[in-house]
Amino acid sequence: MTVRTFHGDLTPADIATTLYAKFNRGNLRALRMGNDQHTVVQIATRDLSASGGQTALTVMINKVEDGVAIEIGKQTWMGVAASLGQTAVATLLNPMNLLGRLDDVAQDIENLQLSEQVWKTVEDAAQAAGASFELSERLRRLVCAYCKTANPVGEPSCIACGAPLGEVQPHTCKYCGYVVKTNERVCPNCRKPLLLPT
Repeated sequence: MTVRTFHGDLTPADIATTLYAKFNRGNLRALRMGNDQHTVVQIATRDLSASGGQTALTVMINKVEDGVAIEIGKQTWMGVAASLGQTAVATLLNPMNLLGRLDDVAQDIENLQLSEQVWKTVEDAAQAAGASFELSERLRRLVCAYCKTANPVGEPSCIACGAPLGEVQPHTCKYCGYVVKTNERVCPNCRKPLLLPT
């Protein structure tokens, strides 16, 4: 599963609404559930769809500091594989059968590209909201514990008072690589417990 974090003025509801509007049409149906902090959107082929095989995937959207973290689960593809197999067998028996299965082939190809389409939709929605992969300005600064002056991340000592800044430097989650602050005990991105830096 791939997790991507978008920083900016973006909520799980914004992404869920965009995904629902984009994928609840044609041979696909979308279902969204959750709250302001955690939302899940399930996208699947409609039952008794006119063409193509069955597929489904789940998009998990979590609110994190200054943005959202989005994770797309593994796509089920056995129904699409079965449909493509049926087309191959029918074509081997009679090459003219391919003409009757062109709609199925086109839908199967579209279904196989579903996760890429979801990422494209998410990235377009994030870009429209002004969000990006870049850390927000607030997360690029750390505050000196002694004089409360904002300092750039990575600065060894405070630019105002000279106090060491090693204790307040952010670090990354060992599971997902998300930048976390030293006072956080659970990663806001993957929700796994953090090991304290040594």
